Amino acid sequence: MAEALVLERQGVLSIRDIDLPQELGPDDVRIRIHTVGICGSDVHYYTHGRIGPFVVNDPMVLGHEAAGTVIETGSRVRNLKIGDRVCMEPGIPDPISRASRMGIYNVDPAVTFWATPPVHGCLTPTVVHPAAFTYRLPDNVSFGEGAMVEPFAIGVQAAVKAAIKPGDTCLVTGCGPIGLMTALAALASGAGVVFISDLAAPKLEIAGRYDGIEPINVHDENPRDVISRHVGADWGADVVFEASGFAGAYDDVLSCVRPGGTVVFVGMPVEKVPFDIVAAQAKEIRMETVFRYANVYERAIALIASGKVDLKPLISETFAFTQGVAAFERAASARPTDVKLQVMMPGATRT
Repeated sequence: MAEALVLERQGVLSIRDIDLPQELGPDDVRIRIHTVGICGSDVHYYTHGRIGPFVVNDPMVLGHEAAGTVIETGSRVRNLKIGDRVCMEPGIPDPISRASRMGIYNVDPAVTFWATPPVHGCLTPTVVHPAAFTYRLPDNVSFGEGAMVEPFAIGVQAAVKAAIKPGDTCLVTGCGPIGLMTALAALASGAGVVFISDLAAPKLEIAGRYDGIEPINVHDENPRDVISRHVGADWGADVVFEASGFAGAYDDVLSCVRPGGTVVFVGMPVEKVPFDIVAAQAKEIRMETVFRYANVYERAIALIASGKVDLKPLISETFAFTQGVAAFERAASARPTDVKLQVMMPGATRT
């Protein structure tokens, strides 16, 4: 039995003991969890009890954005040792599946992902995880930043899919945590300027603190007008990232991208959205989609360690594990000034 933060059912959380798998295989490591970030999907399971076909039918431990310390290694593990500070990629694919062999293990139908029913998450003191999906943190990357690698990896995946060229003009629609991560990844990948649009003035103000990111409040300005002033009325952004999942943003996506430009769909709409395929064809744009990430964790860690990406300003508050339920209530309240809330496990210190 292990103490954990458990989603009992829709709207009901508790901190209690629960039976969790703890057997260490030869290719696994045991990790003492230090910090866990609260993701929008965690909150959605808490408030709605489901995401699409994934339904919480039984009590489930939440959390999939985590960092910690290796405390035990399997007999065949060579890349990690006891005492290593690490972060973990929460999706575990079938290593011999066709998708895995093609290098796109994130879309392996057999993937198991922390805190996705019926798989338990990592808001518990220790977890067992494959060493192949566990990554050492450089000394200058904190546990809090390590727990941010998972959401940042989505932004890095988007930037890789975009094939950004040096000096590109980019637009991100949606200034939530993933939109911000995508904007930072685009900058670090060589974009000359990244515009980011939203209605939430507090989050836009946070985005505007970063050199190279230009916020657009869509209540006051049309993104197309802003882009036109920057690149010319008959042109557009080289790359547009749709990170809001809001149906109304899709018109901005098509109006703001240049002919022959690229659109990367990052946000996940709750319902089907209308899309003007003829407008896309008329510009002959390239369209890419993102589902989680594959083969980018080491890139994400390297960008953080190099100082090219600073995620610390996005950590709004860190709660003690004993206050985990309150942390989720805070996350569900969606304060406009909050970007990322984190939970620190018992015995952990802020180092």
